[in-house]
Amino acid sequence: MATRIFGAIDVGSYELNLSIYEFDQDSMKVIDSIKYRLDLGTDSYSKGRLPADKIEELCRILREFNRIMKGYHVSDYRAYGTSAIRETRNTRILLDQIEQRTGIHVDVLSNAEQRFMDYKSVASKGNDFIRTIDNPTAIVDIGGGSIQMSLFDKDKLVVTQNMKLGVLRLQERLNELDATPAKYDDLLEEIIEAQIGVFKKLYLEDRRIENLIIVDDYVSPITWARTKDSKNPGMVSAERFMAFFDRIREMNPVEFCRRYSVAMENLQLVYIAAKLINSTLKMMGTENIWAPGVSLNDGIAYEYGERKKLIVIDHDFEEDIIACARNISRRYMGDDKRGKTLEKICLTIFDSMKKITGLSKRDRLLLRMAAILHDCGKYISLYNLAQSSYDIVKATEIIGLSDSEREIVAGVVKYNHTYLDYDIDSVNSEHEDDDIYMRIAKLSAILRIANGLDKSQKQKFNDIKASLKDDVLTITVRTNKDITLEKGMFLRRADFFQEIFCVKPVIKQISKV
Repeated sequence: MATRIFGAIDVGSYELNLSIYEFDQDSMKVIDSIKYRLDLGTDSYSKGRLPADKIEELCRILREFNRIMKGYHVSDYRAYGTSAIRETRNTRILLDQIEQRTGIHVDVLSNAEQRFMDYKSVASKGNDFIRTIDNPTAIVDIGGGSIQMSLFDKDKLVVTQNMKLGVLRLQERLNELDATPAKYDDLLEEIIEAQIGVFKKLYLEDRRIENLIIVDDYVSPITWARTKDSKNPGMVSAERFMAFFDRIREMNPVEFCRRYSVAMENLQLVYIAAKLINSTLKMMGTENIWAPGVSLNDGIAYEYGERKKLIVIDHDFEEDIIACARNISRRYMGDDKRGKTLEKICLTIFDSMKKITGLSKRDRLLLRMAAILHDCGKYISLYNLAQSSYDIVKATEIIGLSDSEREIVAGVVKYNHTYLDYDIDSVNSEHEDDDIYMRIAKLSAILRIANGLDKSQKQKFNDIKASLKDDVLTITVRTNKDITLEKGMFLRRADFFQEIFCVKPVIKQISKV
């Protein structure tokens, strides 16, 4: 494989970061990294827009980043804005200004997408990552606007939740309270433990967490720098970390910044991040901390290498997204067995028709999600199942999905239970996007057929096959049970399926020997 040079740009809440990566022979390495301090979050979070001088400075830095990438002969790049850009009221106008003035196209990550990329940045550490999450582990991802707390057990994502406890947001809150520095520790503890306590009550129960992985821009790099030459780089005991936290509170600020190579203007942010970690440690009783010293840019590059097949991936990230869906379903008393049956039927139909639907591998994942969450709304209302299911999915953050993808899953879940109007506004699409509408229509047509095949909810057959020939989709089921109900419900849904795909679905029963 020829060497490829890639650029990753993180337009963060308080820092802009350009990293240059080299992909060569299934490996990825950083060859340069440039950071520039620029506080975008304070104005974005408090006012909902960036002032003209900040926009000018932002564009100046990005023009310089563009010049640097050309100097490295970068063949491709990705630039992403996070919460500071995401929370502006004029995001689209701002992004257009940036592209016109710098030549750099910036996409905005939803929180779920951003945290998934941060998760992938940890995965870029390879065997250390796999070995760590094989045991009960929590990842605490600390950003400027919020933190994401994710629990893993036996290599599977158990739960993930976002809380508005980012370092910049907490700093702004302290400033609003006009408190003296002597009161910072107590105030932060009250604010932090109020939210983390709820997380503990809802999700930890009696779960024992062995490892805490820290992803942030301040504490993690310090820990990594001071342990990178040790036997276990980035790994420290909880006791050692708490001693470090005490030094932040007690040492002379100038001396602390000199010893740990921290800029004086960042000292309070380091302290807030350390306080968040310290509170989490106490709450979970964790004994080990791993600070891999990674950045969002590492996740951006890792995902790029994954999509372009430039690196070997040892972890199935799609299954993490599916695990999230299963946990949401369980939270709302979903039937796990029926969800798996619908999933199997849906995928059998999807795979048999992939040459004519125009749907992608990613759409296949969204269909799996919809099958798992198909009736989550029954927890709220059996009468208004369609809208209740839609509302739950639309309001629930699912790590790894963009806002538009979550909108698609919510729409498919809804129109599994009710008819889809031939009006784009009927899918409640804030983007008014024809592509979203058509993907919802196609995926819901498949799910409706699958739902009809298991209408009795008794899983009457496990052996199912589908074949497409001459605009007829023959779905063959092998069972000796009476499927009169399933055939009747199947036929009621066949017209919509045929209208969407111009394919007539038929069901064929074969008796078991």
